[in-house]
Amino acid sequence: MEDRLKEHDTREDTSAVRHRKACKVNEVGERLPHAKPVSPLSGVSEKPITYNPAGRLTSNGEYKRFPRRDGPLGSPCRNDSVYTLVVVVVLSVCTRFYKIAEPTHVCWDETHFGKMGSYYINRTFFFDVHPPLGKMLIGLAGYLTGYDGTFPFIKPGDKYEHHNYVGMRGFCAALGSCLPPFAFLIVLELSSSTPAALVAACLLIFDTGCITVSQYILLDPILMFFVMGSVLCMVKFNTQSLRPFSFSWGLWLLLTGVCLSGSLGVKFVGLFVILLVGLNTVSDLWMLLGDLSLSLMDFGKHLLARVFGLIMLPLFLYTTIFAVHFIVLNRSGPGDGFFSSAFQSCLIGNNLHNASMPEYLAYGSIITVKNLRIAGGYLHSHWHLYPEGVGVQQQQVTAYMHKDYNNLWLVKRPDDSDDFTGTPELVRHGDIIRLEHKETTRNLHSHYHKAPLTKKHQQVTGYGINGSGDLNDLWQVEVCGGKNGDPVKVLRSKVRFLHRSTGCVLYSSGRTLPKWGWEQVEVTCSPYVKETPNSQWNIEDHINPKLPNISLSVLKPTFLEVLWESHIVMIRGNSGLKPKDNEVNSKPWHWPINYQGLRFSGVNETEYRVYLLGNPITWWLNLFSLGLFVVMATVLAVAVQRGVNLQEQRKVRYNTLMEGGGILFLGWMLHYLPFYIMGRVLYYHHYFPAMLFSSMLTGITLDIFLKNLDIIFRPSIARYFWRGGHSILILGFIYSFYLFHPLSYGMSGPLADDPASSMAGLKWLDSWEF
Repeated sequence: MEDRLKEHDTREDTSAVRHRKACKVNEVGERLPHAKPVSPLSGVSEKPITYNPAGRLTSNGEYKRFPRRDGPLGSPCRNDSVYTLVVVVVLSVCTRFYKIAEPTHVCWDETHFGKMGSYYINRTFFFDVHPPLGKMLIGLAGYLTGYDGTFPFIKPGDKYEHHNYVGMRGFCAALGSCLPPFAFLIVLELSSSTPAALVAACLLIFDTGCITVSQYILLDPILMFFVMGSVLCMVKFNTQSLRPFSFSWGLWLLLTGVCLSGSLGVKFVGLFVILLVGLNTVSDLWMLLGDLSLSLMDFGKHLLARVFGLIMLPLFLYTTIFAVHFIVLNRSGPGDGFFSSAFQSCLIGNNLHNASMPEYLAYGSIITVKNLRIAGGYLHSHWHLYPEGVGVQQQQVTAYMHKDYNNLWLVKRPDDSDDFTGTPELVRHGDIIRLEHKETTRNLHSHYHKAPLTKKHQQVTGYGINGSGDLNDLWQVEVCGGKNGDPVKVLRSKVRFLHRSTGCVLYSSGRTLPKWGWEQVEVTCSPYVKETPNSQWNIEDHINPKLPNISLSVLKPTFLEVLWESHIVMIRGNSGLKPKDNEVNSKPWHWPINYQGLRFSGVNETEYRVYLLGNPITWWLNLFSLGLFVVMATVLAVAVQRGVNLQEQRKVRYNTLMEGGGILFLGWMLHYLPFYIMGRVLYYHHYFPAMLFSSMLTGITLDIFLKNLDIIFRPSIARYFWRGGHSILILGFIYSFYLFHPLSYGMSGPLADDPASSMAGLKWLDSWEF
């Protein structure tokens, strides 16, 4: 019996040995050192090459980035990865498409992005603070799946009834289903470890938050699809470094550029992944520059290829997105007022499209006055007064982005000598006028009281009644670049209004007023009379039946002018997004710790409730792994710097952690830390792109940590810890998903505070609201 036990201990499964030899890997799945990849260049002698799975080859001290993996996709060492990838795809699709049609009402930001999809189907122009690609794809998905664009998307909770909304949700879910497979492939390329890749994929498959943002008509799954696609293509391109200018090398380079344009085309935060790819490219070119076997001519070819694939191609595709956007949205809509008069003249149905109106401003004309600062708004007033403590409690004067009857003003003489019976007299440079608000009959007025928000400026109000007022209602018209006697041209003249009594100039500050000001833009009288777009206005609508009309077709802007204007409007719109009263928003430090989620649907026990919250187990494990990565990387870096002699396998692990893990850690920082300096309102869902990187980093970090247990334990025992550790992790993800899956798929009945609730005992933090 004793002899048999010894024989059993020394015998090893011959099939496993054959598999490891075929794949050139050791017992824990690591590649053996000194593996010799096949060169794509025939007739060139090869030197022994040390393979670094994190992405570098060393040959006589020379470094190149990310060579091809040993063996084709169908070789024995790749079969396990292929089978695992198939399982990942199936689980990802199932978790994203389960109960995709529920709830059957509008949830959270579907109000905005579903409505914008409808605008594309109806070809109605609108304004949004994000670039158009995501909304265009949502609209296209709805159109192809039978949605007719008639649902109003007024508010969350509205029933869809007979409208076909599932196609748009299904499109977002399909892109969200790609995230775990992308994570699997990225980690597999960076670590050469199938278990590490599986852990990273499972973190996303079983994350309730990632499922929730993928199941609704939102921009987030579209953005994350292009972000992950960019990283995957970048990593795949790096693996082709031994085959420069081959078909696969060029294909992955171009696909990286395509995905980068898609990321930026959905949201401006796509700039973060562009920065990641840019830093990787700079590092790559720096290494190539140091390769003395590469001529400067060849280096120039590498540089030009990257300029074309990663700069010129993405810019071309990005501008093409906007070209399609403006071609499709050719009808007047709710976004007209954010743009210039010249742009509005291009929109079918706009009062400026193919319109004609009097060329010159005259006394007795009814006009609208638009600020030349992009998104500066129309001069506007209404019956509401300034609140107590905000200057004088007179009628509010604001700038309003949308066309409205309250934007109309009557041009009058400074005295009561108006005579509208004869031929109208033109308003000229230097003339003094009064502007009477058409609806309320109060005059545009200013005085020495402070403006509501810009305290160094004066308050602008509506004063008097039926045109009567005082000397503070008088304004001098100044045509920018004009001289005395020049008439004021409608739409084409840049006009300033100087207050006669105090010497200040009418000004749109661009700052958003609080609730009492209906969140419209502040209008002030600025003592700083330097010409700026904020103090310049043009006359847009002009009604005077006694004057001859001219055509406005001469105002049509070029595409580049429209492109530039749209970006200024979007950037200013983003910076103007401030928290509203009683609105739930969050701080960046809340996000990694899963401090607070978002209500997607329902607030009480009688409603169908969906709550956006990440799986606590996976999110807190990601947070732990971020700290573990920093500690491990620091310890290993210090050890190497101090000359500690690492075994070959530990060198491989070290390089995997520093190179592969380093890329993902940099990606996490680039997608997370910038939010600390943003002035706009922030929400919990802004963290999800960063969460993708932290999940992939967790897969690599924990895999290397478990492998390095052979420092403490015998290799046979360490191997069991490695295998068992991955198994426990995956089982833990599955069990935690089982506990928290109602957050994504819907809850009903008592809230979690009630012992009778199905979620009783799972509200681990008081800040969670389910």
